[in-house]
Amino acid sequence: MDTQTQHGWWYRQLFTNWKRFEVIYVTILVLIQLGVYLIAPDSWVGMLSGVAGTLCLVYGMKGRKISFIFGIVQCVAMTYVAWISHAYGSFAMDIFYVISQPIGWFMWGHDEATHTFSTNTRRWIFAGAFVAWLIGWWVLAMLHGQLPYFDSINFVVSIIAQVLYICKYQENWSLWIVVNTANIIYWGTLTVQILIGATTIGTLGANLSQVALQAALLFNSVYATKVWASGEADNEGGLK
Repeated sequence: MDTQTQHGWWYRQLFTNWKRFEVIYVTILVLIQLGVYLIAPDSWVGMLSGVAGTLCLVYGMKGRKISFIFGIVQCVAMTYVAWISHAYGSFAMDIFYVISQPIGWFMWGHDEATHTFSTNTRRWIFAGAFVAWLIGWWVLAMLHGQLPYFDSINFVVSIIAQVLYICKYQENWSLWIVVNTANIIYWGTLTVQILIGATTIGTLGANLSQVALQAALLFNSVYATKVWASGEADNEGGLK
């Protein structure tokens, strides 16, 4: 690929085929992350994780390979935030996310279409995710992690969702909605604990950035469900 072709690829990935609504909501989501940092500027890593994570999932909603570049940045930053917050399930997941990004890059370069499961298969997947959540809850409780019942959702359900995302199955967004909702409660609870002095683990800024990130990702997951189901994500920006 020559230089001109490379420039064309980057331009298509970043800037083409955006709806006005999408531009507005992406701008708002990124500004929220920056606003949280101004409110509690004690973790620039948390802010970086939030901004990169927002861009990762937004470009993922658009079906674009560049999503995985932002994903690597977000996952490396989030690994640090999870470690200092004793969010061991999230920490383990972020290691998995880092590994999965180049795999996703490769997979999306060879298959542009999105897929969906049959109704029966979908039920088995969701049932398996529930059982995996129970097992993860038990393991994280044995490790004395914070809020293991919520952290387990981030730990095990996210693995299933990420695999489906890499393989471009539309059902990944339904699982991400569950994960994002649980994470809003999880990081929100940790934020409140710091504010009332119930814990000194983690930082206010890092936790707040994750609340804002998960709220942004929840909105994006709901919107992405519609976009992928309609087939709009298949060829936008060029996946090759």
